Amino acid sequence: MGNKRDFLSLWDVTETEFAALIRRAEELRFLRQVRTPHATRPGRVLALIFEKASTRTRVSFEVAIWELGGHAVVMGRNDSQLGRGEPIKDTARVMSRYCHGIMVRTFGHERVRELADYATVPVINGLTDLLHPCQVLADLQTVYAHFIEHETRTPAGSVPDVVQVLRSLRYAWVGDGNNMANTWIEAAGLLGLDLMLACPAGYQPNPDVLETALRKGHGRIQVVRDPREAVAGRHVISTDVFASMGKEEEVEARRRAFVGYGVDRALMAGADGKAIFLHCLPAHRGEEVSDEVIEGPASQVWLEAENRLHAQKALLEWLLS
Repeated sequence: MGNKRDFLSLWDVTETEFAALIRRAEELRFLRQVRTPHATRPGRVLALIFEKASTRTRVSFEVAIWELGGHAVVMGRNDSQLGRGEPIKDTARVMSRYCHGIMVRTFGHERVRELADYATVPVINGLTDLLHPCQVLADLQTVYAHFIEHETRTPAGSVPDVVQVLRSLRYAWVGDGNNMANTWIEAAGLLGLDLMLACPAGYQPNPDVLETALRKGHGRIQVVRDPREAVAGRHVISTDVFASMGKEEEVEARRRAFVGYGVDRALMAGADGKAIFLHCLPAHRGEEVSDEVIEGPASQVWLEAENRLHAQKALLEWLLS
């Protein structure tokens, strides 16, 4: 299967393919709303390997493959030989003989790369410490869906161009330069987005990810210190927890470092008047976001979480075709 495709990073798709995934995700969202069956991948088996705990990734992928007519095999940290030291390359080659695709949620990005190198079926990055491409795919579906419904005007019967809509907006990231920030940088490079990130000293995004996006991409990407500068006039404001999984021992140090980086009503007031708020969840209210923001009218967090299902269905249709 020399022509197999993986989804480890947003750079694994072209701008055209990304737009097609968003369009198909929106179609699938509509089909589910009107309760129209769409079992387009009957009999496909997807392995779900979890070395990190999960709520949305597990449920969305498991429901996605089931609604497409397939089946999921779920393995947690104590359910496979990986947890007892089996080489990743051995697991990759064996699982490839059982399943049509593999999704993995793990720690170091090198683990998902090695899995993809040795697997003969498509491998999906469900999250690593470096990147979270499935989440940002769903995030940008959410942005597109919101702004075509509320802002974009097109001739009757036409479908607004995905990239054109996304490029018409300005994006801000506030908080840790973590896997989500890194993936937003990839999205900005791939799609030509205007993105400003506000991160404290010592918590900037990965420099290699930033350099690659600036070299390969055509977005406008800036990293600043001041959250107010980052959100000023922006249409999409995103954040994440200040201490991600695996960083629990740094909670107190990070809490001190991130003072002033919480997205609250005062910070949102500096954004565009029609700005929306995104958070990949789980959220720590009172830390990276206030309760009044995440529960307020600007919040698109719940549609964002739902869209993990639709975006990943589109991804599975494409990879398991």
